[in-house]
Amino acid sequence: MKNINTDAIDEAVLALLFLTLDNNQRAWKGFDWAVLNRLHERGLIADPVNKTKSVWLTDEGVDESKRLFAKLFCHPDDDAPDHPQKP
Repeated sequence: MKNINTDAIDEAVLALLFLTLDNNQRAWKGFDWAVLNRLHERGLIADPVNKTKSVWLTDEGVDESKRLFAKLFCHPDDDAPDHPQKP
């Protein structure tokens, strides 16, 4: 495929990391390695190359993940969720 908007893909993955984010700023890293590496280069996640199955989000990464989740997956008239898995 040509002309893939990797910025849009990176935003979607960062937003989806919010779904599995725990209180220690860790999320499951079951996404494409190239995307995770780009998010790391932008300072949004810690280095994803390790033996753990999760990745640590920086403070900026958590904030951006939450913002993008609300932008991409919430109705415009809803407030951004504290966490999608909590009522």
